[in-house]
Amino acid sequence: MRQLLLFASIIFVGVLFISRLFYLQIYSFDEHSLFDDNAIRKVYDYPKRGFVYDRNGNLLVANEPSYDVMVIPREVEPLDTIEFCNLLKIDKEQFIKYYSKARRYSPRLPSVFVPQLSKEDYAVLQEKMRKYTGFYIQKRSLRHYETTIGANVLGFIAEVNQSIIEKKPYYQMGDLIGKQGVELSYEKQLRGIKGVKRFQRDRFNRNIGSYKNGKYDTIPVQGKDITITIDAQLQAYGELLMQNKRGGIVAIEPATGEILALVSAPSYNPNLLVGRKRSKNYSILNKDSIHLPLIDKSLLRVHEPGSPFKALVALAALQEGAITPQTTVRCSGIYHYGRRGTMGCHCGGGSRDLVKGIAKSCNSYFATAFRKNIDMYPNASKSMDIWSNHIKSFGLGKYLGTDLPIGKSGLIPNGAYYDKWYPDFKWGATTIISNSIGQGEIQVTPIHLANMTAAIANRGFYYTPHIIKNIEGQELNNKFTEKHVTTINKQYFEPVIQGLLDVYNNNGTAWFLQVPGIEICGKTGTAENFTKVNGKRTQLTDHSIFIAFAPKDNPKIAIAVLVENGYYGARWAGRITSLMIEKYIKGDITLKQMEKLVLEKSLEEEYIKPFSGKPFKINY
Repeated sequence: MRQLLLFASIIFVGVLFISRLFYLQIYSFDEHSLFDDNAIRKVYDYPKRGFVYDRNGNLLVANEPSYDVMVIPREVEPLDTIEFCNLLKIDKEQFIKYYSKARRYSPRLPSVFVPQLSKEDYAVLQEKMRKYTGFYIQKRSLRHYETTIGANVLGFIAEVNQSIIEKKPYYQMGDLIGKQGVELSYEKQLRGIKGVKRFQRDRFNRNIGSYKNGKYDTIPVQGKDITITIDAQLQAYGELLMQNKRGGIVAIEPATGEILALVSAPSYNPNLLVGRKRSKNYSILNKDSIHLPLIDKSLLRVHEPGSPFKALVALAALQEGAITPQTTVRCSGIYHYGRRGTMGCHCGGGSRDLVKGIAKSCNSYFATAFRKNIDMYPNASKSMDIWSNHIKSFGLGKYLGTDLPIGKSGLIPNGAYYDKWYPDFKWGATTIISNSIGQGEIQVTPIHLANMTAAIANRGFYYTPHIIKNIEGQELNNKFTEKHVTTINKQYFEPVIQGLLDVYNNNGTAWFLQVPGIEICGKTGTAENFTKVNGKRTQLTDHSIFIAFAPKDNPKIAIAVLVENGYYGARWAGRITSLMIEKYIKGDITLKQMEKLVLEKSLEEEYIKPFSGKPFKINY
């Protein structure tokens, strides 16, 4: 009986193993199991990344061939290390470091040993690769920037790390991925799909031919070309005007929300982040704590909006009936509020209606308008909620939802914000009166200001700002064609726009910035600038801010300019705004003296004030 039971058990186990083997080989074959089969070698065929063009069809980003030396650590056989290092232009310590890193990643999977060989080095090395078992050359497509501008817009590509590989299985060690700008935002479209060839190996680890005659091989799919909304000439001109200055410029086409220029200054040549010197150059850029070239100041620099915000204060007050266009305020040069509060004004004094209040940037007028607005209800918190909702309808106080990979929401406070801020007493309009002139707790980025300006230019609506204009063979996200309507009725925009027009005319705050033949509506602004020096809060030179759109009717461009430490609004931001508008609309510059003044002005001394040492020249 025991022998029979033993025999039956052996038969049962045998049948079980045979059945399982039959099932695995015949019924449960999974193409993905090929990636785990050590007898099959995978060789990837990398596609070319899609090209990037500007809105006028100018090629901005192309490709050039790149060659990586790959290693499969467990296949490496004894070699002449000195000779191999000389060919790769590395030393023995680097060889050991790279090999150890590859082995830690995986002894049996390929990883990059030395990336991005030059064509010359590749030509020398390929003839001798047969001597170095376990190493081979992988051809890839490396970026070549056909321009020196728009580094913050275009972004760059770099090797994936382990964290990315774990989150996105498509990528393998050594693959390249978009970082920052459109390279990141449209990585999936630009990268294409890599192909793969599979080779059968024998027990000696030698290739013996294509696996199943290439049945499971795939060919690469080239990345899609994209056209971005940037006007390369306008972008280049903006970067030129911002040389030796720090700040941002955002220009938008009001009718579409397309971003015409996105300048972050100082910038750098995008080709610095290509090739074997990419890591070294990135480190230099990253360590520059004075100029912060890797920080996109047009998207990330949060600051008070200053006087441009007065346009929204006026619109909210008009909508709620707190004022009319004919409401007048007499300015004495000082606005008194509360028991002892005062607010200075530099408008020159006199009687101000809405249009003059905007043209002269009268603090007294807008403090009065804001105060009347908040005092309309017995509960200041409720009034603040209503006011806040009007302001937020222009896209402020939130992340705009652009197709750019970075951004900040800024801050537009509501009633709950101040209830929490002032829990021990009854706050009111005079407590938060600085909001009326774009100071206090209001925080925006340059792209917020540009979008706000576009909404005013459109008389009450805007489209989400975006950088993409066209993707080869693909429709754009419909969120970029969805109209966002503000809470302000259309009729209230006309007196405000007339005031913005008079900023340039009738002895307004930017009368000396007029562009012949173009009706420009704009607003000067100055934002206080504080930083910590040796742990102490220190006030530095104010930021210069300017917003504008042109022409007045059927506007083609809305723009916001921030020049850090640039004094008052019209001084530098205003001049740059007028020049940018003329460049875009006319295609040429007639304001030669103004252009010369801006190009020759450096603010380097302003930026080193919080730091010890002497100013140094930017060589990016």
